[in-house]
Amino acid sequence: MMPKPALSPPEEPALRIATWNVNSVRQRLGHLLSYLKETSPDALCLQELKCQDEQFPRAEIEALGYNVATHGQKAFNGVAILAKRPFEATRGLPGDPADEQARYIEAVLPTDKGVVRLASIYLPNGNPAPGDKYAYKLAFMNRLIKHSRELLTLEEPLVLAGDFNVIPEPRDAAHPEQWTSDALFLPETRAKFREQLALGFTDAIRATTDAVGPFTFWDYQAGAWQRDNGIRIDHLLLSPQAADLLAGAGVDKSLRALEKASDHTPAWIELKVA
Repeated sequence: MMPKPALSPPEEPALRIATWNVNSVRQRLGHLLSYLKETSPDALCLQELKCQDEQFPRAEIEALGYNVATHGQKAFNGVAILAKRPFEATRGLPGDPADEQARYIEAVLPTDKGVVRLASIYLPNGNPAPGDKYAYKLAFMNRLIKHSRELLTLEEPLVLAGDFNVIPEPRDAAHPEQWTSDALFLPETRAKFREQLALGFTDAIRATTDAVGPFTFWDYQAGAWQRDNGIRIDHLLLSPQAADLLAGAGVDKSLRALEKASDHTPAWIELKVA
């Protein structure tokens, strides 16, 4: 009698979290709904909604089985978190009660093994630099660093996801020399990003590849997409507890090729916590 072959252990289920600057959720609704249907992320962070909360296409997204929390603003900014499981959310980055820009939303997502804390972030562009917009960018980064330090004391899996408007290193741009005077790549910007990482965060994409790119943004101008003249400015930063669960990370580049696409494309991670 032949012995029965040993059964391979089942693959551990993973929680898939994606982030995407949709650059107007109402204009990109068709693309968004297709992405949710085809990739079925457990959670999706959105940025640059460009609509108020009541204008967000909640019904269409809820019909696909997602719970929705938004922090909108008329015509500008705006962030959201979509998740398959019900969750609680808080809106706004602490540290400046006078700040009216909708750039931060945070949620606690339940999993089969506890919780994952998730933030959707739309960090200021900062151009032109120097100037008031760049000062606001650096102040926002300082507030994020301060708040992150407090969140880390919770010792939870924490994911900071979104459009950081930061090119961390020359390899994160196809042509870094084109960005030397841009707020996204100035030495002070990159130093603040390194300060954020130094708190104990892991850049999920960089944890999986040392290659040039992968890029997440291609400008609409000068044929940037056609020439693959991209930059990586959309990031998923993981606390030590989240980094220990990292099973994979990547970029869904194909969405940038769609007609009337966002100039950003989604980035994602998988965590072994489902």
